[in-house]
Amino acid sequence: MMGVALALAKREFTRFARQPQRVIGAVAQPLMFWLFLGAGMGTSFRPAGLAQVSYFEYFYPGVMVMMLLFASIFACITIIEDRDAGFLQGVLVAPVSRMAIVLGKVFGATAIALVQVLLFTVAAPFLGLTLGGAGAVLLLLGFILTSIGFAGLGFLLAWGMRSTAGFHAIMMVFLMPLWMLSGALFPISGAPGWMNVVMQINPVFHALEIIRAPFYGDGLALLGQRGYLLSLAVVVAWAVLSLLASMMRVSKRELGV
Repeated sequence: MMGVALALAKREFTRFARQPQRVIGAVAQPLMFWLFLGAGMGTSFRPAGLAQVSYFEYFYPGVMVMMLLFASIFACITIIEDRDAGFLQGVLVAPVSRMAIVLGKVFGATAIALVQVLLFTVAAPFLGLTLGGAGAVLLLLGFILTSIGFAGLGFLLAWGMRSTAGFHAIMMVFLMPLWMLSGALFPISGAPGWMNVVMQINPVFHALEIIRAPFYGDGLALLGQRGYLLSLAVVVAWAVLSLLASMMRVSKRELGV
């Protein structure tokens, strides 16, 4: 099963590398968000407790999460393309586990996301952010878990879609609000009461927490902090549940799939 999953993941990554427009779209859009919002919000961003933090610095982890989100969206679009081209039907009738199909797509999306977001981490020193060895490992773990959560959720939604336009619409309506209510654009302390509650039950909020924390705390010490461990547990549960839900979805045979 793992051999098939890795082969599908390699195919996904190779397809991405051969489509420069996907590379540009997945990297350029978050970068423009970061540069334009950072420049525009820089003078007015003065939340309590963050007086010494520029908006460029505050928004930096949020852009990382956006990169993971976009990588997952673009990777899951290929499910619809593969169905139209007949490749997906060929895989489904082959004597391979359907779990391998899900893992192959998710692993491919994760690899694509990691390449993009790891390249973006080179900007950290210019913002005065540093990482120790343990912090770097925890940051990488946060990237992987978040990407799996997004990719699993994207796979679940894309599996029944018949058009890329419909998938784009669903992603923008469903996944973008999750990102916007994660604390990427503004701190949770500045949100109204009802929004505060929504943000705290949003798994992407917790994903952002475990990605932001290694830049501001000792890696090993984070493992002893209740807040960090809670967010880590939520993101692990999100990743596992999204994978399980996708596997259950694929196991149901549908007309035309």
